[in-house]
Amino acid sequence: MAAKKPAERSNASKDELLKYYREMLLIRRFEEKAGQLYGMGLIGGFCHLYIGQEAVVVGLEAATKDGDKRVTSYRDHGHMLACGMDPKGVMAELTGRIGGYSKGKGGSMHMFSKEKHFYGGHGIVGAQVPLGAGLAFADKYLGNDNVTFTYFGDGAANQGQVYEAYNMAQLWNLPVIFVIENNGYAMGTSVKRSTKSPSLWERGAAYGIKGEAVDGMDVLAVKAAGEKAVAACRAGDGPYILEMMTYRYRGHSMSDPAKYRTREEVEKMRTEKDAIEHVRDLLLQGGHASDEDLKAIDKEIKAQVNESAEFSKDSPEPPVEELWTDIYA
Repeated sequence: MAAKKPAERSNASKDELLKYYREMLLIRRFEEKAGQLYGMGLIGGFCHLYIGQEAVVVGLEAATKDGDKRVTSYRDHGHMLACGMDPKGVMAELTGRIGGYSKGKGGSMHMFSKEKHFYGGHGIVGAQVPLGAGLAFADKYLGNDNVTFTYFGDGAANQGQVYEAYNMAQLWNLPVIFVIENNGYAMGTSVKRSTKSPSLWERGAAYGIKGEAVDGMDVLAVKAAGEKAVAACRAGDGPYILEMMTYRYRGHSMSDPAKYRTREEVEKMRTEKDAIEHVRDLLLQGGHASDEDLKAIDKEIKAQVNESAEFSKDSPEPPVEELWTDIYA
């Protein structure tokens, strides 16, 4: 019989842990449902799932305040949900319906919410990085203390525009946090095969940008690193780089069979490092929740996700006239 896992302790409160558990579970259940709808032909085009990486965005959102901005790449549904966008509007957009955040015309990669300061997923690899620096420049110009989170992956970290953005951000002390979501694979290419430098965050040293690597499978470690980076930016000591060491369980996109890695590798991460299971253990072993409590939360979230799927199916497709709207702001 396997030895019983030792009890884990955390400085986080019961309410905090439950909040993170709910938010990460919502992202995972939503993405699982999106995968189902894609398989049924209800979602067209590209669809990149965030399953496995939930702790990154939930932990960093826990360090934000109202007015902070976020911009990311095409693996973006988790970011939308974590910043408070309505799952119904997100799912309706994925299925190309008028009830979606971009009226069904943007799909998975091009959703925006001015209200939640979410400035989009972006399909061009690395293109969002200078945009994030620009959002931070606007806040500095306006004289507020808002911070912009600019997310990109390990593959995009090799793009030249990333380093142009680093240089300008440091030159102007912009309040931007560059978040490298290093999930180990750029499409199907392992970081070990594409990147000579042992770490990606240290490349900012050439510009004098501070940063660190973080366990991106531990929501509490992510939150702590996020708070440190946010404090530096609000104090006028930005920019900052956070390299989140994370992992995706699914392929690069729904069309990727992920044959470039072994089933054992994925299962090992799921078994030993899963971010949601980690918080579940903290809740159970800390006496904050029972197994029944957590099952009830899962049931509630599944109902919420099913509701978003039904909303998207019931929402009509955009009329032809919508082709001519929103061309320019």
